[in-house]
Amino acid sequence: MFGRPRAPLNAVDPYLYFILAMSISSTAVEPLHFREALGHYASGITVITSLVDEEPIGFTCQSFYSVSMSPPLVSFSVMSGSASYSKIRQAGRFAVNILSNEQVRISNQFARRGADKWHGIEWRESPLGNPLIAGSLHWLDCEIYAEHAAGDHVIVIGEVKALNLQEAVATQPLLYFKGQYRNIAAHSVACN
Repeated sequence: MFGRPRAPLNAVDPYLYFILAMSISSTAVEPLHFREALGHYASGITVITSLVDEEPIGFTCQSFYSVSMSPPLVSFSVMSGSASYSKIRQAGRFAVNILSNEQVRISNQFARRGADKWHGIEWRESPLGNPLIAGSLHWLDCEIYAEHAAGDHVIVIGEVKALNLQEAVATQPLLYFKGQYRNIAAHSVACN
C-alpha cells in the first residue's frame, strides 16, 4: 500500500524465483512425521458398518466428522483400496457406531484386516438395515450422499436418515490421541 509497487518475484529475478520454487516443491513431508503431527489431534473412534448380502461389514474409523445440519450430513475418510468400503459402496448405506470408552477391544478387532471382525460382536439391524454394535455410545444411520477422491483416500459423505435418541448407558466416548486410546479427564475445566 505504501512505497513503490512491487513486481512479482519471478519478474524481478527469474533465477531466484526458480531456486525458491524448486526448494519449496522438492521439500517433501515425511509420512511418519505427518502421521506423528496429526496424532496430536484427539479424535473419537467409530466403527462404520453395513450389511451386504446378509454379511455384516465394518471397519474402525477415526476420521469421522459432521458436515452439514441441513441436510444432515456426516463424513469419513477411508483408504481407496479398502475391501470393506468397496462392499459398503455396493450397499449404498452405512451406520456410524460411535464407540464408548469401554469398547477398546471392538475398535482393535475392527481395525484388523482379514480377520473375522464380527466374532463375538453383539449387534442388531438399524432402520436402514445396517449393523448397530451393542454398547455403542450413539449411532447414525446413513445413505451415501457423495464420494470424493483425495490422495490415497476416499472422502465419503453420508446423509443421516435415522439416529439414536435414547439415553446411552456409557457416558464417555473412546478417544485416540498420540497413538493411544484415552479417556476424558474426570475433572471439569472452567470456561470464561
